[in-house]
Amino acid sequence: MGLSIWHILVVLIVVLVVFGVGKLPAVMGDLGKGIRNFKAGLSGEDDKNKKDTDDTPRLPPTDPV
Repeated sequence: MGLSIWHILVVLIVVLVVFGVGKLPAVMGDLGKGIRNFKAGLSGEDDKNKKDTDDTPRLPPTDPV
């Protein structure tokens, strides 16, 4: 007995009734932040020790002429 399309639809309708259409993006954003913080806490990451995750290419330093 798995999840059918009817189970999913009922859950979505209940979520829309409880939170409303306007608040739903904010609730999902907060949920995503919470999951991200939970995973970071489990892995032992610290905000002070995070490496720069910027994907912009870096040029090597040049010697002054």
